[in-house]
Amino acid sequence: MTDRTMPAVRLGETGPETSVQGLGCMGMSFGYGPADAEQSRAALERAFDLGVTLYDTADAYGAGDNERFLAPFFRAHRDEVVIATKFALSIPPDDPSRRIIRNDAPYIRQAVEDSLKRLDVDVIDLYYMHRRDVNVPIEETVGVMADLVREGKVKHLGLSEVTAGELRTAHAVHPIAAVQSEWSLFSRDIEAQVVPAARELGVGLVPYSPLGRGFLTGAFTDAAKELTDDDFRRSQPRFTGDNATANAALLEPVRQVAEAHGATLGQVALAWVHQRAAVHGLAVVPIPGTRKADRVTENAGAAHLVLTGEELALLEPIAARVAGDRYADMTFTSAGREQ
Repeated sequence: MTDRTMPAVRLGETGPETSVQGLGCMGMSFGYGPADAEQSRAALERAFDLGVTLYDTADAYGAGDNERFLAPFFRAHRDEVVIATKFALSIPPDDPSRRIIRNDAPYIRQAVEDSLKRLDVDVIDLYYMHRRDVNVPIEETVGVMADLVREGKVKHLGLSEVTAGELRTAHAVHPIAAVQSEWSLFSRDIEAQVVPAARELGVGLVPYSPLGRGFLTGAFTDAAKELTDDDFRRSQPRFTGDNATANAALLEPVRQVAEAHGATLGQVALAWVHQRAAVHGLAVVPIPGTRKADRVTENAGAAHLVLTGEELALLEPIAARVAGDRYADMTFTSAGREQ
């Protein structure tokens, strides 16, 4: 059954047209414990049936496994989807658990060729710098990325977890279509400087983890007991100990709003992110991740849920009360470098 009712939006002034909600595909191969390939394929097809056109991956997700997994789906729907992938997190051959940030030209050129091969495509629609290597001038990194556009290997450029200043410098070298950063009821640090800079430059925002890595769905009470040993959220400050207990209590107003709408907590959290577009005057395309078709359907419903001014006011204080940073090491985020 096809129900392609997802609204569309242009991702920034120069970017591709996509659905107003995308799909984060990382968890299908990496990060959140064991995944079921058949279940994940069903989630992809359900998203496509609902009109989701933006699919987000990265070369570091499962050391390329995520890109390989997605390739058959992309081949089947190539002209109707926007493929977004990323470079910058190099995996040392002697230690697959580590990630080394690299933004240098030789690495980028090898990374794009490897991604094109794994994805089995001729061109990547949206190519992100996944993380910033502060030892390489961002002008040089974006200059190489711009060359990839001129060579026809990439259509549009994106940056992830950059500061407002880094975004302005990069945009002066080549138009940036989108900035990807964590943005949710739990994480609002980018609103101080990055979001205003993106609006000023005509750059779209692609919020990752708009559901707080699942916390905002109300699914967790004790991460140590409920998450598998290979789920990286067990090492995130917000999911551990007293922080997790305190953060769970912050969901009460989300629950109140959800009950008023006959919606789920996750739908309210996603609707809040969607309404940032009107609040801040720029394109906002969240990419909630899931491996289940029914969750895809649930998330898609949030694109049509409108919260009232009173409800938004009720949700407003949550972020300031969250216990714990979004990463144990914040130096790799825009907030960790923002002046």
